[in-house]
Amino acid sequence: MAQTARMSAAFLPEPPQSPAAKAAYEEDLSSDGYVNNLTRVWCWRPDVLMSFQNTRAELLSASTLSAREVAVLVAATAAARGDSYCSLAWGVRLAGMSDEETAAAVLRGDEAALSERETALADWSRRVVTDPNATTEADTQRLRDAGLNDREIFEATTLIAFRLAFSTVNDALGARPDVQLVENAPELVREAVTFGRPA
Repeated sequence: MAQTARMSAAFLPEPPQSPAAKAAYEEDLSSDGYVNNLTRVWCWRPDVLMSFQNTRAELLSASTLSAREVAVLVAATAAARGDSYCSLAWGVRLAGMSDEETAAAVLRGDEAALSERETALADWSRRVVTDPNATTEADTQRLRDAGLNDREIFEATTLIAFRLAFSTVNDALGARPDVQLVENAPELVREAVTFGRPA
């Protein structure tokens, strides 16, 4: 029964249990108490998962974007992409850094509770997700006017692109949000995620 439920959480079956896959599973169990559905998908190539995580960590390690700005950026990106999994995960993170009302508002596209920098980042996220070819120099100038420097603009844009790649793999291969993730999300965050795959 448990195996059937696990298999239906994505379009691919359980991946082969290599040492790298086992390590990824154990990391999830240690941090979350369960193995994430997206980890099962990515563990068809756990080496690629690790490289992706390391590249993202490298991008942020020397960045001056704050943790909350990153959470706003990712939540806005995931919501604009219609990715329920990452929207819930990052909505929970953002709620922990602010409150559930603010996190739910970002997921709905409402920037009223955000700082000027956060508002500019959320708006930039949606523009990049919707049509990167439609962005203009005026859009990047708005980011500068909000206090972002050119390196931060590059880092934010690259982070958006990384999230889009990650979300695309999860969504295309049917990775559903984990039931535990949904159950642990604040009510307003759950209610804001009206798109994407259900748990």
